[in-house]
Amino acid sequence: MRRLAATTGLMAATLAGCIPSVDAPGTATPPPPSYEARPDQPPRASPPPRWRRPLDEQRPPPREQGRPRADADVSMPATARPAWEARPVAPDARAVSAGSYVVQPGDSLGRIADRTGAAAEAIARANGLPAPYTVKLGQRLTIPAGRYHLVRQGESGIAIARAYGVEWSRIVAANQLAEPYVLRAGQRVLIPGDNAAAPSRAERAAAFTLDIDDIITGGEPAPAPRQAPARRVTTPRRVLPPTAVVAAPARLPGGAFLWPVDGEVVRRFGPGRSGERNDGIKIAIAAGSPIHATQDGVVAYAGTGIAALGGLIIIKHGGGWTSVYGHASKLLVQRGQSVKRGQTIGLSGDTGSADRPEVHFELRRGRTPVDPQTVLARR
Repeated sequence: MRRLAATTGLMAATLAGCIPSVDAPGTATPPPPSYEARPDQPPRASPPPRWRRPLDEQRPPPREQGRPRADADVSMPATARPAWEARPVAPDARAVSAGSYVVQPGDSLGRIADRTGAAAEAIARANGLPAPYTVKLGQRLTIPAGRYHLVRQGESGIAIARAYGVEWSRIVAANQLAEPYVLRAGQRVLIPGDNAAAPSRAERAAAFTLDIDDIITGGEPAPAPRQAPARRVTTPRRVLPPTAVVAAPARLPGGAFLWPVDGEVVRRFGPGRSGERNDGIKIAIAAGSPIHATQDGVVAYAGTGIAALGGLIIIKHGGGWTSVYGHASKLLVQRGQSVKRGQTIGLSGDTGSADRPEVHFELRRGRTPVDPQTVLARR
């Protein structure tokens, strides 16, 4: 009998070792954060001065069908929603027929725009009026046809584009918008396309697909008249409302642009082998390494709105310069936060479409991408 019991116990122990354990509901241990170093990587507390490990050792398992990682892979501080999600836009553009208007006593270009429904800037362009757009009594003005949206306080260019199913870049071109691309409440913008026809599924999909240029030119909410820009915050613990207007620094401070990380450039600026264009550089670096601000500035965006770039930070500097940092696993700053040259703003990772831990880094002057390696400090 004892022998039978012992045999039964041995069989039970053997079977227990073959059956995977299942935690009770609500007690599963969460996976480690994606920015924690993997077992085959050196401890994050003491990274090597230069990243010299073979790239294949840093390469994670292939992604399913090459899809970018989900937003949940990026750790972010508590932050407000993007400005283009804060103020819904009603697609109530006014359709204006082509015609003419004779200037009446007391008229200004703004008043004529209010009476006709057309944009003041569009009327000025159609009649060759130079700034400050002075009109004369009795002057006959051409009123250009189109559909014109009246901008309300808090509306952003991206939100307007999504409401009409039109790419924001098309609205920028149709209205010849210039830097800093911030709309103002009471302004009218021309919406390209046919007012009578609904946008196609492809057009709507394109309007909801963002790129860096969209965020730089259409990410800020329209301020009310005489609304001052928000005071910059110095910590991510104080969250600015998404309707607050964030202004870039007035000028670029002295000192060269710093490298965001000290790693190996694995993809350079410009056309790739298959013809695609890279507007920045890719720098391979161990996962969880600090990402540094290249220069003093204010954070214009921190989030995951561009799937291919994963955790993304955009900083505006003086002189029209903007820097971009992608594939971060952790974001340590928020929109409207003032940062200093060399400050840690995030941790590197392989989020988005990256197939290894790396940082996508761009520098832009206005809307034009600049090869970072031509302006970064030598090392």
